[in-house]
Amino acid sequence: MHKLYTWVFEPGFFASAPVHTAVVIGGVTAVVSAVVGVFTVLRGQSFAGHALGDVSAAGGSGALLIGVTPLTGFIGLGVIGSGAMELIGIQRVRGRDLATGIVLGAAIGLTALFLYLDTSASATTGAAQQILFGSIFTITSSLTIIITFSVLAVGAIAVIWRPLLLATVIAAARGVPVRLVGLAYMLALAVAVGLSSLTVGAILSTALLIGPAATALHLTRRMGRALILACVTGVAATWAGILLAYDSYYWGSAHEALPVSFFIVAVIFVTFLLTGLPARRAAAGPREASAPAAADTTRDQVAA
Repeated sequence: MHKLYTWVFEPGFFASAPVHTAVVIGGVTAVVSAVVGVFTVLRGQSFAGHALGDVSAAGGSGALLIGVTPLTGFIGLGVIGSGAMELIGIQRVRGRDLATGIVLGAAIGLTALFLYLDTSASATTGAAQQILFGSIFTITSSLTIIITFSVLAVGAIAVIWRPLLLATVIAAARGVPVRLVGLAYMLALAVAVGLSSLTVGAILSTALLIGPAATALHLTRRMGRALILACVTGVAATWAGILLAYDSYYWGSAHEALPVSFFIVAVIFVTFLLTGLPARRAAAGPREASAPAAADTTRDQVAA
């Protein structure tokens, strides 16, 4: 038993201060991403989450350029981008995707410019790695600020819970301020993507947002259970990624730890595939898609 323990947990894991910080920040971020991610999957707005990851990359690289913490840029420009996507777009899916694509293109252009300036004009080392792929073991942002943003995002979802569910099923639900609810949701999505960009990087932020939520919706159609399962899956994947990244330092004689973001995304991906196999076997036909199943989940919850 002792050998198994030392094989899983390399020396100093529980005593490492960077590990303690990574576990807390990673856990908080995973919960926020899971809660917002469930609604993102149900609303079919994964593309919007991906686009906000690129918007966050522009914000984070711009923040480094002016000498402030990347989290400020991740969330700041993410909020602006999410508001623009919601206000420019119309309620139909095609119009919504068009607005998302416009914002996405502008964000990628800004990211290219800011990263170029970071690495050439200001000689910032490791800017691209930090912004695009994250660096959870070296996060300098205040834990208080991270928790504050997390509470705001989850609180916003809690406030608009019922109208958001109804608006997800019926785009023009009677008595529901659809545009206002959609804007509040997009702002919460921007915060969630910004926090996940800090953890696993802007490019990989969608994995933490969508993966645990989609995994949970494979397993249950009850909204409450889906939220709990998504949170558990996200936190477990994040903590497992932190452990594997720490242990990887001891795997070879070179003593070079592999990126924690790779392990987190890999665990999420494998978990999603494993939970999807039983659902595929039980499917009524080969053309059954996940989007209708997600819509059925929401309709069942609203009816309840």
